[in-house]
Amino acid sequence: MIDERTERATSPTRRRTFWRELPILLVVAIVVAIAVRAFVLQTFFIPSPSMEHTLDINDRVLVNKIVYDFRDPRRGEVIVFTSPMSWRSQPDEKDFIKRVIGIGGDRVVCCDDHQRLMVNGVPLDEPYLNADAGPNTPSSPNRFDVTVPPGRLWVMGDNRFFSGDSREQYLSTGDIDAATIPVKDVIGRAFVLFWPLGRADWLTVPPTYGHVPDVAPIGLR
Repeated sequence: MIDERTERATSPTRRRTFWRELPILLVVAIVVAIAVRAFVLQTFFIPSPSMEHTLDINDRVLVNKIVYDFRDPRRGEVIVFTSPMSWRSQPDEKDFIKRVIGIGGDRVVCCDDHQRLMVNGVPLDEPYLNADAGPNTPSSPNRFDVTVPPGRLWVMGDNRFFSGDSREQYLSTGDIDAATIPVKDVIGRAFVLFWPLGRADWLTVPPTYGHVPDVAPIGLR
């Protein structure tokens, strides 16, 4: 049995120890939170309609910032990247969010007879596109035929008619380097829409991208 006198003597000591350790615990918690935000996970909000209706204005997404330390981005993934200055309508528009359509070496063409994008000769079925525009709306408002340089990405918004993306940059400059994003400028992969709760969803890769071969067939380059 615990002696009551001993318990009364040690209880104030425990309280004093807790209050001395509390600042240390708070500092540790803050450091851990900063480290997670800087190196592992980060939240971003959507400021524009370029990804509607996969992502709407003011949606919040969670971004995995370490996945591309182990591999490169893949077709169909939604990524956050540091935008080139030439892409920005305002100087503070630093972080962009788009979908990866083509990776280095891919040939991306708009469009086939059914108005679908083609990557390495394979048409993409993209049910998330242009939700307000109707089923017969083309996958892009403009035609193009490009080959993505090594180490770069061709990215497009899901709302193709209202997106400042690779298509827009290529049509305005004719420069494939200016129209693509260096892999090194990718911040991370957006993998979940978590706010508002009523729209919460995983940002998965659509099955259509699994049919694209890694290398364009001979004659398509």
